Amino acid sequence: MPAQALLILEDGRTFRGSSYGAQGTALGEAVFTTGMTGYQETLTDPSYARQLIVQTAPHIGNTGVNKADNESDRIWAAGYIVRDAARRPSNWRSEGTLDDELSSQGVVGIQGVDTRAITRHLRERGSMKAGIFSGADASRPEADLLADVLAQPAMAGLRLAEEVSCKEAYVVEPAEHGWTGETLFNIVALDLGMKAMTPARFAERGVRLHVLPATATFEEAQALNPDGVFISNGPGDPATADSQVSFVRSFLEAGVPYFGICFGNQILGRALGFGTYKLRYGHRGMNQPVLDRSTGKVEITSQNHGFAVDAPLDGPTQAPEERFGKVQVSHISLNDQVVEGLSCMDVPAFSVQYHPEAAAGPHDAAYLFDRFIKLMTDYKSAQRKNTQSQTTQSQEDK
Repeated sequence: MPAQALLILEDGRTFRGSSYGAQGTALGEAVFTTGMTGYQETLTDPSYARQLIVQTAPHIGNTGVNKADNESDRIWAAGYIVRDAARRPSNWRSEGTLDDELSSQGVVGIQGVDTRAITRHLRERGSMKAGIFSGADASRPEADLLADVLAQPAMAGLRLAEEVSCKEAYVVEPAEHGWTGETLFNIVALDLGMKAMTPARFAERGVRLHVLPATATFEEAQALNPDGVFISNGPGDPATADSQVSFVRSFLEAGVPYFGICFGNQILGRALGFGTYKLRYGHRGMNQPVLDRSTGKVEITSQNHGFAVDAPLDGPTQAPEERFGKVQVSHISLNDQVVEGLSCMDVPAFSVQYHPEAAAGPHDAAYLFDRFIKLMTDYKSAQRKNTQSQTTQSQEDK
C-alpha cells in the first residue's frame, strides 16, 4: 500500500495524497504541464531539472514506460505530482510501470491529489518553491517541512545547464538515423540539456552533429569548421549563461548560421543585447498555440520554459548590440503575447522558444530544421561566390 504523502507549497498551501515512486523528500519549483500524453518524454527532458512536475492530465502511467521513448539517460524531474496513477499499464510497447521506474531512479512523487486545484493555484500565484514529503518524512511537523521548502534556492538565478549537459563531446552521424546519401552539413550543437530527438531530426536530414558540452569554448567549436551552430533547450536562468552568450556572439560576428531552440532562443536574445525575465508560471506542454508572424499561420507547439526574452514586439528593430543589425520578433504566444521566436535580418540567425523536435508531438514546427538547412545552403553558396569573385579579381589584377 502507498504511504502517506504531502505536497507543500511555499505559501503554505498543502495537498495530501499517497506516495508514488520512491519515498522520501523532493524539493524544487512546482510547475504544471498541460500535455495529455508524453509523460515519459517529459520526465526525461533535462529542462525539468530541479522542478516538481504537476501533470494536469488526470490519468498518468497508462502506457507504461520503455527505453525507446526516453529523451535522455535518466529522469531529470526533481519530483512528480499526479492525480490518478494507472494501476497497471496497457500498451504493446510497455517494458515496465512508471511507478517502478520512478522508484528505481529515486524520484519521489505523490498521487491522489487534486492536480486541477494545484494548477489553478499556480496560475493565480505563479510557480513557486515546493516540496513532496512521503513515508516517514511526511510524519514530521508541517512547520518543519515548510521551513525546508522555503530554505531551498529559487529558480531565478540558478545556473543548471552545466549540470545536465553531456560531459564529453560526441558525434551523431546521419547514417545512424536512416540517411543514405552523402553528409550535407557539419554543425556544432551546444548541449545545454538537449533531448535525444533533436540530433535525430538533424541526422535524418543529412546533417552531422558534433555535440559539445555546455562548457565548450568558441575556439573548440570553431576548430571543427562548422557550417552552422545550434544551441539546445535547457534548464535554469538565462541571465546566468554569460559564457554561452559570449559563445554565440563570437559565431554571430563570424557570420556562421545560427539556430537556437528554447534556452537557445533566450541565449540569442541576450547575445543581441536584449534582457530576459521570469514568467509568472511559464509555458509547459505540447498544446501551446504560437503565431508565425511571417505567414500568419498558427502552430501548436511543445514548450517547456519559465523565462522569456524581453524584446519589442513592434519591429524590425535595431538590436541593442548594434553590430548585429536589425532583428524582429518572428513568433508570439497566442495565450499571453510572449516572444516565441527571433529572426535576424543582417546576420544569418534565428531561434524559437519552443521545441520543434516535439517528441511525443506535435509536429507543426518540424519545418524549422529545413529552414536552418536552407540558411546553411545559402551561406555556403555565398561563400563560394565570394571565393570565385576573389579569384577572378586576382587573375584580372595579374
